Amino acid sequence: MSSSETSFTEIHARIAHAAAQHGQSARLLAVSKTKPADAVRRLAGLGQRAFGENYVQEALAKQGELADLALEWHLIGPLQSNKCREVAEHFDWLQSLDRAKLIAPLARWRPPARGPLQVLIQVNIDDEASKSGCRPEQLPELAEAIAAQPALCLRGLMAIPAPHADRALRVRAFAAMRGLFDTLRTGHAGIDTLSMGMSDDFELALAHGATMVRIGSALFGARSA
Repeated sequence: MSSSETSFTEIHARIAHAAAQHGQSARLLAVSKTKPADAVRRLAGLGQRAFGENYVQEALAKQGELADLALEWHLIGPLQSNKCREVAEHFDWLQSLDRAKLIAPLARWRPPARGPLQVLIQVNIDDEASKSGCRPEQLPELAEAIAAQPALCLRGLMAIPAPHADRALRVRAFAAMRGLFDTLRTGHAGIDTLSMGMSDDFELALAHGATMVRIGSALFGARSA
């Protein structure tokens, strides 16, 4: 068994075990940013379908090289207004919607034949100046605006909590996201995705309600850039 096969099998087993402990299931999003198309192809050959990218142009190049595969592409990096058309036309999921001005152009440029763009609202749960994401109090307005667009489908929330060395601070952030997620579910149908947790903390995220974890280095090795 190759190292990539071993990593993939081990990560899936850890996700399944951690999720089962809390009576839930969770999806794996393979974070392929900075990784070449052939690395994505190898992982797809093991059965992985969903891949996350930070940069639109890098993702579009990989999509072109991997057009023969039926992959699901997620944008997880910040979205600039001038990239709305490309994201609407070429991605299946946008996990980083964080401001109202993006909603109308995304809806306008979404091709009807592709069905609604699946959307997560990114929350800056630790109020970090260097991170994208809306404030928790902005969620209701953003959720209503997304829900009003038939070309968009609000699925839930995404967060990148600060990598605190203090476990208690990470727990507090994950628990706060779970609370926001549960509140969102009470007001909107179809909310089913809480995307949080990465290679070094995904099991802790799963213990606090994550339904999707974003794994990069544990699958592909250290980041190339």
